[in-house]
Amino acid sequence: MTDRIRRTKRLRLRMPAQTDLGFVTALFARWELVAHRPDPTPDTPEESARRLSRDIEHWHSHGFGRWAVEADGSLIGFGGVTVSKEFEGLNLSYHLHPDSWGRGYATELVGQVLDIAFNELEAKRVIGLVRPVNTASGKVLEKCGFVFEREFMLHGAPTNLFALTADGRN
Repeated sequence: MTDRIRRTKRLRLRMPAQTDLGFVTALFARWELVAHRPDPTPDTPEESARRLSRDIEHWHSHGFGRWAVEADGSLIGFGGVTVSKEFEGLNLSYHLHPDSWGRGYATELVGQVLDIAFNELEAKRVIGLVRPVNTASGKVLEKCGFVFEREFMLHGAPTNLFALTADGRN
């Protein structure tokens, strides 16, 4: 099990809680966050509740997962690694509020998550799945050392699979 609270230079990462539901609901109702989905329909409040419950359950089942990400004392999103049932390696994912974009938070978050994944969880491989049209996320992964492996169809839409292995890290 990994620590449930972490800090970077500017971010505080903590285990998500049911009290985050209002933020999750508002976050996944934003068009910017769902624009790259095969069906760009915002999540309903019920879908957001299930999303948050899955994140909390992953922590209880595995001792790690997606953190709630705070900057300057305010929740700005979620991100971390989860066990992948479909792909080899831990699956990196993050969703940050659009008001926090362009400040380097995603890169800072991904760097911290990779350090934990490889050094504490002893992951051999971490993957990131990005829609080709989401160029900003692809750039974050590349900046953090991920390498493009292949494009494939996932849920009816083209998806790029990026990967980083423990032996490929500097």
